[in-house]
Amino acid sequence: MDLRKLKTLIDLVSDSNVSELEITEAEGKVRIVKSMGVAQPVVMQQAPQVAAAPVVAAPVAAVEAAPVVVAAPAGHAVKSPMVGTFYRSSSPGSAPFIQIGSVVKEGDTLCIIEAMKILNEIESDKSGTVTQILCENGQAVEYGQPLFIVE
Repeated sequence: MDLRKLKTLIDLVSDSNVSELEITEAEGKVRIVKSMGVAQPVVMQQAPQVAAAPVVAAPVAAVEAAPVVVAAPAGHAVKSPMVGTFYRSSSPGSAPFIQIGSVVKEGDTLCIIEAMKILNEIESDKSGTVTQILCENGQAVEYGQPLFIVE
């Protein structure tokens, strides 16, 4: 992968809401992780060269971020089953499905995640009281990201 392409990818990640990007090509693999608003290449692996002439690759320094220890919230975390956009209500003008302090039963609708123009209702997988809402309305969510804490 040439340096111009790598620079373009870093700029794209820096200017977007994407926090991590990994691309694999025949020449190698690059993973770009955004930290503190600046995208930096983290790991680049070169694939074995097939060309007869030796090719000199520019070295890329690996940047390791210090591990961040975050205390897990107490209670059962209801996690996102998919990547998409989190919505607390069925339409912009309607009331949210739940509030902090709402008592929910297993199977109750908690929110909607829009993925590829399809609205997916996310149901509670545990009965209890909602103690935390961990996402903002309209926020992009990742697979496995905690959405709610139910105790």
